[in-house]
Amino acid sequence: MPDMNSTSLERTSVLGPMTDGIATTTAELRIDQAKPATRFSLRMDPAAAAKLSTAAGFALDQPINRLVGDTKLSMRLGPDEWMLVAEEQNATALAAELERSLDNSRHSVVDVSQRNIALILSGPRATDVLTTGCPLDFHPSAFPLGTATRTVIAKSEVVIAQTADMPVYRIECWRSFGRYLDAYLRNSARLQGIGGEVV
Repeated sequence: MPDMNSTSLERTSVLGPMTDGIATTTAELRIDQAKPATRFSLRMDPAAAAKLSTAAGFALDQPINRLVGDTKLSMRLGPDEWMLVAEEQNATALAAELERSLDNSRHSVVDVSQRNIALILSGPRATDVLTTGCPLDFHPSAFPLGTATRTVIAKSEVVIAQTADMPVYRIECWRSFGRYLDAYLRNSARLQGIGGEVV
């Protein structure tokens, strides 16, 4: 039994103990749950964003539907909307740093760290698995490295970003849909005959 008087709770995988970490691993495909992260939804005037260029280490002046960054990812999802993702750290301190950077601009910063999880889909067959439930065109000419956009997979709203050429896709989804999407992607792999151990 957890100590209900404790001010902290143990973090557990939304996918459960049997799928914590690697969900599917083959020579053709790998599905992982991403490490816990700090996330913010940022809304602000695009002209002010272009003038600032960056805020607290997050890029702001990239084109719409583009991802910029490494340890601090900035995904511009619309003219005035960004999803900011950083390696897990003190969300309050990072939010304060963002607020200081944006102090002279009208904006909204909302901590969504606990709302989302991310699945990492990678390998030569990753695109094949994605296309079974997502309407986007993932050909490199239409979805090149660094693309980040809001879409749906199997009726679940997600944000998909291509973070490496393998290809590697980061799929941000609401925590309550994590188990469903993980199962959907693994089942899609099975139906396409992608071999290997499934745990």
